[in-house]
Amino acid sequence: MKALVQNFTNQLKEAKVIADKAIISSSKNIQNIVITGLGGSGIGGTIISELVSDSCTVPIIINKDYFLPAFVNENTLLIVSSYSGNTEETLSAMQQAISKKAQIACITSGGKVLELAKQHQFDFIEIPGGNPPRSCIGYSLVQLIKVLVAKDFADKKLFSDLDKAITLLDKENASIKIESQKIAEKLLNKITVIYSLGTCEGAVVRFRQQINENSKMLCWHHVFPEMNHNELVGWTEKNENLVVVTFHTSFDYARTKKRYDVCKPIFEKYSSGVIDITAKGESKLEQFLYLINIGDWISCDIADLRGIDAVEVNVINHLKSELAKF
Repeated sequence: MKALVQNFTNQLKEAKVIADKAIISSSKNIQNIVITGLGGSGIGGTIISELVSDSCTVPIIINKDYFLPAFVNENTLLIVSSYSGNTEETLSAMQQAISKKAQIACITSGGKVLELAKQHQFDFIEIPGGNPPRSCIGYSLVQLIKVLVAKDFADKKLFSDLDKAITLLDKENASIKIESQKIAEKLLNKITVIYSLGTCEGAVVRFRQQINENSKMLCWHHVFPEMNHNELVGWTEKNENLVVVTFHTSFDYARTKKRYDVCKPIFEKYSSGVIDITAKGESKLEQFLYLINIGDWISCDIADLRGIDAVEVNVINHLKSELAKF
């Protein structure tokens, strides 16, 4: 897994080449966008929705279930993101989208999704397969950018931001790995509580997923300011098993930052410590990819410290085999 994380910028470069070659048709009368996908295949949808939230002219809904919202119709752009192409929940949603005559675009390495895309002549972008889906976020996220740019729902500047992000991550690679090792040592055998200050929930969710899958540990996340209206009340007892990790960007709202300034001493009082991670870069895409990359490294470093295989997901394979009998 560490080799795959180390290869992240090369993956982004390859993904950009794939995107440059992809042919995506224009869409007509789109009133909403639904991105359907789960796990490592689906997190790109959460991230892209945040990246374009201040510019996209129609709502973007992230779907992570077997079923689509009732509003999906011929005026919906349905983006199917399934790395394997065989994710059963995503295939169920895709079949519903077909029956609802939604305008469909697919991002996949193969499987039934690619088969259906070719059969129905949907837009599709085929990405390289053969790796754990969570290690291929670069492929899927860049193709999501491609689809939204091609259909005039995102600014093509995202591609120049991508180039800058690649340069930044290559430059910061050594320092990221040093910092991630130090953080991993503090998180070892602890329950990690991860907070975003409202601008990068996708990166926080990604970090949670990577701790779950790579580090084989439970953790949770929440977002400011929403956590101030519920979860904050739960911080009333000292628990040395908890460590708080917060993700910060330059796009965090001033009043949200003030909220965190007030809350941080509370977290410090009732946990074993607080670790603040501040993104580097200028654009949202640069900063999000920085946070994703350091989070990936931390999760792998924890796995090493625990002496476990970051790649294996035997319990998920067991679940799939049991579902196959149903």
